[in-house]
Amino acid sequence: MKYLLSSAVIVLTLCPVSSATADEVTLVAPGGIRAAIEKMIPDFEKKTGHKVKPTFGSGGGTKQQVVRGEPFDVPIVQPPYPEVLASGNVVASSETPLATVAVGIAVRKGARKPDISTPEAVKRTLLAAKGVAYPDPAGGAAAGVSFEKTLEKLGIAGQMKPKLKLAQGGAGAMAAVAKGEVDIGLTFLSEITDPGVDAVGPLPREISTPTGLVGFVSTHAKAPEAAKALLKYLSSSDAAKVYKALGMQPGR
Repeated sequence: MKYLLSSAVIVLTLCPVSSATADEVTLVAPGGIRAAIEKMIPDFEKKTGHKVKPTFGSGGGTKQQVVRGEPFDVPIVQPPYPEVLASGNVVASSETPLATVAVGIAVRKGARKPDISTPEAVKRTLLAAKGVAYPDPAGGAAAGVSFEKTLEKLGIAGQMKPKLKLAQGGAGAMAAVAKGEVDIGLTFLSEITDPGVDAVGPLPREISTPTGLVGFVSTHAKAPEAAKALLKYLSSSDAAKVYKALGMQPGR
């Protein structure tokens, strides 16, 4: 009898949630983590039976959605986020660092990869470029905001202005590179997925601080237990493998 009970417990543990208890989990997140989330959703759904409905936007835009109290079960935001905590729309104790991602440089597929190993090398590379595309910071794109800070740190913001091409998100910047509209593109490494480009690598930390991605359970979650399960999965060892494969660093 003890053996039969033990076997039953094992079976119940390994089986996914039944359809009767499965929930739909809504998630909102910045584009910097989109590729990773999309890769992980099928495995999470298979293991738990829950379904995930994701929405992606800019880093700034995502924060504002959370602050306004839009009904997402799991919001993912980029630090700093005092306004998110102050809004009361997230459970502060559920704060879960997921990964960090650096801004990287890409060139058209097959093109020579420039030296970006030091701040001075990046400066030379940018000044030598005929055109540079990056996500428009006016739309809240964190990678674009970060790159403009890099230009200021390098002291070349004014010199670069005629060469800069603002794009609609990281995908837009990469498309401009792939089409040959510019010779260099910048966005988060995790967004350099266009088959028409090659990633050169991340900008040096001295001139570009990686951006964090932190998840919460919403205080308005319709499926709080499923939300907790998703957040746990997104910070698991399985998730870490996905982050690393996309050039991200798991954790804080």
